[in-house]
Amino acid sequence: MEAEYRPVVEFPDTPIMMSIASVPAHLPPVRSALESVCKLMGFDESTRGDIVLAVDEALANVIKHAYHGQNDKPIEITFRNVGGGESALKIELRDWGEQVEASNIKSRDLDDVRPGGLGVHIMSRCMSEVSYVHMPDGGTLLTMIKTL
Repeated sequence: MEAEYRPVVEFPDTPIMMSIASVPAHLPPVRSALESVCKLMGFDESTRGDIVLAVDEALANVIKHAYHGQNDKPIEITFRNVGGGESALKIELRDWGEQVEASNIKSRDLDDVRPGGLGVHIMSRCMSEVSYVHMPDGGTLLTMIKTL
C-alpha cells in the first residue's frame, strides 16, 4: 500500500498547458504528465488512476467522435489547481471538431454488455464534475474537476 504523498509546497494555481495533435500515440505523454500533477497535488494512487482514466477516455472520444479519427487536428489540454480552501484539479480539453448536442453526450445503458460506449460513464464516475460547452468558433470545451 502506498503512503499518501503530500507535497512540501502547495502546487501552484498557474496552469500547465499542453497542445497535441489528435494522434492516439500522443496520449501516453499526457497520461504521464497528468499522473505527475495528480501526485504533486496529493491525490492517492487510486484517485490518480481514476483521473488519468477519465482524461484518457475523453481524449479518445475527441479523436474518435469530434475528429472522426483524423490525426492532424489540435487538442489543447490545461491542468490547473483550483478550489479555494479545498484543493481541486480542473482539467480542460479543447477541440475544434464536430460539435455534438449535449443531450446526445451520454453513456449507453450499462445492461447493454458489449465493448465500447462507456467513456462518458467512466468520466462521470471518476470525476467530481463534468461539463461540456460548445464554443462559438467551433468545437467543444470539456471541463472536468476532481476535488482532493
